[in-house]
Formats: sequence, C-alpha cells, structure tokens
Amino acid sequence: MGHLAVTTGVTRVDGVRLHYVRAGSGPLLVLLHGWPQTSLCWRPVLAELAADYTVVAPDLRGYGLSDKPVSGYDKRRMAADMAHLVEALGFERAAVVGHDRGARVAHRWALDRPDQVERLALLDVVPTREMFRRLDASVASGYWHWLFHLQPDLPERLVGHDVRGYLEYFYERWTYNRHGLAPEAVDAYVEAFSRPGALRAGFDDYRAQEQDLALDDADYAAGRRLAMPVLALWGSVGLPARLPALEIWRAYAEDVSGAEIPECGHFIAEERPEALVEHLRGFLAGETIR
Repeated sequence: MGHLAVTTGVTRVDGVRLHYVRAGSGPLLVLLHGWPQTSLCWRPVLAELAADYTVVAPDLRGYGLSDKPVSGYDKRRMAADMAHLVEALGFERAAVVGHDRGARVAHRWALDRPDQVERLALLDVVPTREMFRRLDASVASGYWHWLFHLQPDLPERLVGHDVRGYLEYFYERWTYNRHGLAPEAVDAYVEAFSRPGALRAGFDDYRAQEQDLALDDADYAAGRRLAMPVLALWGSVGLPARLPALEIWRAYAEDVSGAEIPECGHFIAEERPEALVEHLRGFLAGETIR
C-alpha cells in the first residue's frame, strides 16, 4: 500500500471491543467485511479509497480481532455496533460499503439509522428475505452452507477439525480470479477463524436468521424501504448473477443503481479491486449507473 498511513484502533461498544483499521482523511467511508473473512479483505482497495475519504474497516462483532461474545449476532445489534463506532470516532454520517454478511449488517443499519448512512453499496448479495423466499434447489445447492451453519453445535464440531480445509473450499468455489486471494491473506483468515470462539461466532451470525427475517418481514410489510442512494454490485460468477439482482433490490430501496462486474466471483474487493474502486468512486461522488 505504499506510504499509506494505516492505523489500528479498538473501541468498546455495547460491552464489546471492536477492532478496526483506519486510513485517509475526509468524509467517512465504512467498509464491512463478510464471512469467512475479516477487515483484511479491503486491503487491495484501501489506498485508493483513502485518497479521498477517511476509511474505517472494522472487524464485525465475533470476527477477526474483535471480541466474540456469546450473543448479539442479530443484524440490528451488529448494526448498532457500527452506529456507535461511527459516533465514537466523532462522525455524524458515513457512506457504507458492505460485502456478504457485512452487506446484511449494512442493510439493517441503513434501515434503522437512515440519518447516519448517507450512501450504501452492497456487494454480491440480495436481501436475506429474498434468499429464503427463493430457496429452490438451485439456491439451496449454491448456498447449502446457510442451512448447515444454522444447525446448533454441529458445524463447530465438524469444521473445527480442519478449519483451513473448510474455508479454502469457499475461497476456491466462490472465486473466478483465485489469485486475488493471496496466500498470506488466506493464512490470515484461517488464523482468525482458528481463534477460540471464532467459528462459533461466525456461525452465530447465520443462526440469527430467525430474528433477522422477522425484522425484514416487518419492514417490508410496512413498506419501509431504503431512502438513500444504493449501489448493488455483483460478480458475474455466483448466485446474484443468476437472479434479477437489480430488480430485487429495487423492491427494497427507492434509488438503486447497479452493475455486474465481469470475470469476477464473490470476493470482489480482492478479485477485481480496480473495477470496484471505479464503481465506488462514481457512486460516492454522486454519479449514477443505469
């Protein structure tokens, strides 16, 4: 990352110590990672984005170097973590980019605190509610891990014997540009999920599904949609590419633009960092993709 000054910090929020990295100056841009990763996934785009923004990339509750409590993995609580982190850092508003599970936290954050989330970019997901509404054989075969991770206790027992083998299955199956996930990054992810409590916390993120869906259903029934500008991006290889992703998001947000990133799998920031930065720069500057 050249001479980019990257600092690390820890802030206690809701009794949980949240670890984050920070770089740059200017308006706040928060980057939220997914499973099975940590804030490290943003390293390929950090320098470019930090040229114009104060970029903060936290490890979500239960992930990376953040604490791994035994509760609080519903998206409302995880989103509140982020809201309070922003306030603790001295900012009133933020643009937010979320990938995978981080996008689900970001979606809930923007619904619960529209005063705080100025613009929202969601990477390689469709809403949680839509995932389960569309749970046919194709979706189930592509996202079988959701159903596995929901089971109590069993995933920890089976995966714990070979954390690397399990995670590397996803790094290979979900990528187009496999070289984008550098060996040292994979090693760091394996180390992170090998720490005490880390597997359980990651699976608890999925196990909060019942609470998350109840909130999503209530918002949808009330006609509550995202009001801020939303950007949906997805890789050309993966489930969102097989769904009408943009059309789906337009049922949940008032102002949606989006694009498919060609020759890209699930891990967009690492597989196609230049393309991601280009899309984000335009979106964050107020340009629209149609």
